[in-house]
Amino acid sequence: MSENATDEKLQKEYWDMTYVSGPLVFLENGDRFPTGAILNVHMENGEQREGQILEATKTHAVLQILQGTRGVDIKGTSVSLKADAATVACTPDVIGRRFNGTGVPIDGLPPVVPEKEVEIGGSAINPVSRDAPNDFIETGLSTIDGFNTLVRGQKLPIFLGSGLPGNEIANMIVQNADTKGDDAPFVTVFAAMGITARETEYFLKAFEEGGKGSQVVAFINQADDPAIERLFTPRCALTVAEYLAFEKGYQVLVVLTDLTNYCDALRQISSAREEIPGRRGYPGYMYTDLSTIYERAGRIRGNSGSVTQIPMLTMPDDDITHPIPDLTGYITEGQIVLSRSLHRQGIFPPVDLLPCLSRLMNNGIGKNKTEAWHREWANQLYAAYAEGQRIKKLMAIVGEDALTELDKKYLRFSNAFEAEMIGQGMTRKPIEDTFATGWKVMGHLPKSELTRIKREVVEEFYKPADENEVVEQEATSTIENA
Repeated sequence: MSENATDEKLQKEYWDMTYVSGPLVFLENGDRFPTGAILNVHMENGEQREGQILEATKTHAVLQILQGTRGVDIKGTSVSLKADAATVACTPDVIGRRFNGTGVPIDGLPPVVPEKEVEIGGSAINPVSRDAPNDFIETGLSTIDGFNTLVRGQKLPIFLGSGLPGNEIANMIVQNADTKGDDAPFVTVFAAMGITARETEYFLKAFEEGGKGSQVVAFINQADDPAIERLFTPRCALTVAEYLAFEKGYQVLVVLTDLTNYCDALRQISSAREEIPGRRGYPGYMYTDLSTIYERAGRIRGNSGSVTQIPMLTMPDDDITHPIPDLTGYITEGQIVLSRSLHRQGIFPPVDLLPCLSRLMNNGIGKNKTEAWHREWANQLYAAYAEGQRIKKLMAIVGEDALTELDKKYLRFSNAFEAEMIGQGMTRKPIEDTFATGWKVMGHLPKSELTRIKREVVEEFYKPADENEVVEQEATSTIENA
């Protein structure tokens, strides 16, 4: 197509809307626009909005208006082509900036001058050139670093129930995450979907006061923003992340919260399109749609950069079999699960370690002598904690008097593990401190019980706990509880 023909197509207006359904507008003669095209919507009162073509056939086109359809009059509204696809501005200058869900600055600073405009749909990494995730990313959370290690190029979701401190954990990860053992440039891309004004204020204030604000790119879609914008937010964030990683060589960590709000917006759009619903009203293609987000994490062979994802999602009714966490578990490489029981005990972060998993943990540990026993150390603590939890359930049935001395030691270990290892508070813990804490709480067990670690390693690091100090601490705790 010649340049004049292209200009004419961009300037031409069309007046053939048929009807409005929720945030969607239906047009006739849809073959004039490519799927994904961005249109200008010209309203009778002079207002102009933007929309994206979701579906285009010879007979009709489905247009989603980003600012909503309130006030749209079918007879007095026209559309014109703005661009063939949705794009976001990409440049290293976006680091430290704050944007809405479609990439418009909301920090009061001028718009960025892009090096290039990139389509937000992204492009799949060629499986032949995709490199295996490896190398450790330290988050500062012992339950992740020690037992469910995050690896560059991995996607490791966090599942939480309503009311659990997901925002605080997301902020901790944003503030504390960094590469370990090299000087690779590191940046965090944060994407929030459907959060309240109060949560928005919390995150923006935390980023500025936490000391890492200059290394965070934030895309924020609020609850009162159009639901359509929610579908753009993770894709804009991941497009910027891919640009920084694969063209500028950054190690990029992408924190996405809350994917449940994203899926609810997807269900809303599907309902407006009058599609046949799948499980619990969500569209049948939700698995495919989520995979287009999660699978954008990874590394490319020969490229120093990486995109790592931590998606966060709320499980409705704490149901881990709900379609959103269920499908997420199929696509990603593990999960971190938060516990309502630990939260009620005042333990932060309330990570329920037993159902947690990082399938790529072995790719990020054991790279040097200090970490050579990391896997064995984690296995031993995990097994001992599982035994302690089993004995707690047994004690609830038979009573404490029926327990053996070894059972009571496992109980002391379990309580110390929750208080000192899981319950680190808001303090960042380097991996070295996590290891030290693990060896300390292991001292509540007899040396003979440490059967999953090489004997020479146990001899070097094991130190039995002072039983007199333990009894004194338990007595103090009993008095405080009373």
